[in-house]
Parts: sequence; structure tokens; C-alpha cells
Amino acid sequence: MPTAKEQLQSAIRSNDPREINRALDRIREEKRAAQGEAAASKGIPLPPPPVCATIAPSAEPETAADFPRPALPAQGQRKFPGAAILTGDTYQASGVHLDGMEQLKARIKAFASMTHGSEVIGSGGGFAGMFELTGYRRPVLVASADGVGTKLKIAAQLGHYESIGQDLVTLNVNDILTKGAKPLFFLDYVAFSDWDEQRMETLLRGMVWGCREVGCALIGGETAQLPGLYAAADFDLAGFLVGVAERDELLESGGIAPGDCLVGIPSNGLHTNGFSLARRVFNTDADPAALFRRYGDLQHSLGEELLARHRCYYPQLQPTLGVIKGLAHITGGGLPGKMPAILPDTVAASFQTGSWSVPPIFTLIQAEGPVALAEMYRVFNMGLGMVAVCREPDVDRIQAAIPDAVVVGQIVERAGGEQVIFHS
Repeated sequence: MPTAKEQLQSAIRSNDPREINRALDRIREEKRAAQGEAAASKGIPLPPPPVCATIAPSAEPETAADFPRPALPAQGQRKFPGAAILTGDTYQASGVHLDGMEQLKARIKAFASMTHGSEVIGSGGGFAGMFELTGYRRPVLVASADGVGTKLKIAAQLGHYESIGQDLVTLNVNDILTKGAKPLFFLDYVAFSDWDEQRMETLLRGMVWGCREVGCALIGGETAQLPGLYAAADFDLAGFLVGVAERDELLESGGIAPGDCLVGIPSNGLHTNGFSLARRVFNTDADPAALFRRYGDLQHSLGEELLARHRCYYPQLQPTLGVIKGLAHITGGGLPGKMPAILPDTVAASFQTGSWSVPPIFTLIQAEGPVALAEMYRVFNMGLGMVAVCREPDVDRIQAAIPDAVVVGQIVERAGGEQVIFHS
């Protein structure tokens, strides 16, 4: 009989969800059994159930006299019982670099000002950013929050951070573009344990590039140093974007109908999704040297291919929004996961495989895994970063604005099954 791990590997190769769930259940049961045996062998009793304490009401209401104020230290003395005298470098000794953070704030303010127009009120800093919205009849604010996932690990191993700073802005811009919105302002959140001035500055530079590309203002954010929460080179990154669209110009997808065309706009590679699987396939955590190797048909090293920036579709697609019925940003979940978000229940998206070019990085991952084709489509964008839905007569206008856009399928009546269909 195969082990639980072998059963799971076999289930993954066959891409059978039921068998995968059975294997996972078996692994969990074996783990629980092993933990129980280990505890029994050591004579460890089961923990008692928690006791909820109750507080009886006081017979008489307390007064301020019932809570004597502790004696205050003498002027200039900062000593607490059982603790050393606090000094100016105590917080730094715990891992937080206040001076460095203050200097960083000044650089952030200078960088952010490069993205500001007259709509930004004040020069940034303080407790909140302010943006004046004018010139709209019925404005609808459109918001997005997202991160770049474990692409962070690849960036850290290679020491290249500009591209993921730019990615952070771009992926949020692409998300609000699916509603027909113009980017207004952006905020970021960066958290780390170890202070790295160069990393912070290059991340910020990338964010500024991303904002300037789409005319978006960087008006605030949070930089948090959290000693002990992350490993030395690890950090986390999230972005928040607010855009605007006229109420009657929103892309709401209700008019999508059978016969409409699916126009695919190519991706630059993985963009910002599927990196956990890619890292596992190439074992980059244990073997970072793999990132410097050149595999098969790749034009660059593996690391360079994986760090290829997330393509920004706003500048090219914005002039064509008037003829587009729906837009899907193909990120986590791939075509099967993202296309249904813009489709009415009565229709399906039928894709003709082979009608677009799949970048070599995807065929390499599939072969090296090996990874089932169905799983590849469920995890990665497979070469299509954005899919537009439009009437057939409007395809030429989109292709005139975006020369590498191609027709990859059409909208069909839904036969009661899946909303995303692939055929060759």
C-alpha cells in the first residue's frame, strides 16, 4: 500500500480533486495519531478544558481612593522596578532603528512629491494623505488592495527590488482598469524585521516609477519594522489603490452576449502569481543557484524570467474602453478562475488553445514539475495577462491600440456546465 505522501503525489498527477482530498485527510489523520502516541509515551495528560472566570459585582462602588496611584520616579529618573534605566538606544537594541526610519520618511516624502499634481493637498506626511476630486459628473470611486505574493522571495534572493515595487502599483492599476477606472492615488505597506536602507529605497523607487507610468499620486503608506516577526531577509508588501470612473461609463459586463470576441493581451511571464509552485518546482529555497541558470528556450536566466515585471495595461487599453464590454485581469486562478467574474450566468468563454503564444517559462515549469496542464491553467496566466470582450467589428480598434493583442476565442451560450472552455 502506498504511503500517504505517495498517494497525494499520485492524486496530484492525475488531477483528481476527490483523491487529493482523501490523501490530505489521510495525512492529517496520521499526523494526529502520531502526535497522540508521542504524548502518551511521555505521559503528557490532555489539557483541561478552559475555565471561564466570572467577576462578582462589588457590594459597593469603588472610588478613586480604592486605586492608589503608584509613586512617580524623581525628575529625570526613568527607572522601573526590576528594569534597567532606559536610554536613547534601547529601542534600537531591540531591533528598531528610529533614526534610520526618520531619515527614510524624508526620502519617501521627496520621492512621493515626484508623483504629485495639483490634486494632492499638502506635501504628504502627517497622519493621512489628501486628494481633491474634481471634474466628474457622477464619480464612482473604485478601490483595490493586493500584494506581489512570494515573488518577494525571488527578489530577496537576487537582491533586485525595483521591479516588485513597480509590480505592486501595476497589479492594482490593472485590477481597477477592469471596471474602467482611472488611477487617482496609491498607498503602500511595507513590513520587515531587519533594517535594510538600500532595499527600502529601491522598493520606493519602483513604486514611484509605477505611479508615474499611469499618472497616479503616491500620497501615503506605512513602513513597519517588526523585529522577530520575519526572518532576516524576509519582508511583506501590500498596495492600496483608489481610482475613479463616471457612473455611466463603468464596465459592468451585463451586455456580454454570444458571438462577442475574446481578445487576449499577452503577459510578460508569471507576472505576480504562481510563484509558490514555481519555487517548489525549481527548489529555489534550498538551491538559490538555480535562479542564475539558463534553462531550455529561456532567453535569460531563470531568476530574470521570474522577475520580469507585471505588464501595465492601462496606458494602451484606456483609449479603447468605449468599445470594450468586459475586462478580466488574469492573475491567481488563471483563465478558469478569473473569466467567470465578468461573465453573465447565461454565457461561457470558449478559448481556442494555440491561438496565442505561451511563453517558454510556462512550458519549462510544466516539464520540470511535472505539472498537469489543467493545473497550469488553474495557477498561471499561461501567456494572457488581460482578456477583453468586445463585438467583432470593434476588434480592429483594440488591435490598432495594442498591436500584440490577438483574438483567442469567443463568447458562447452556456450549456449548463463550466463557464470557461478550452478547445484546440
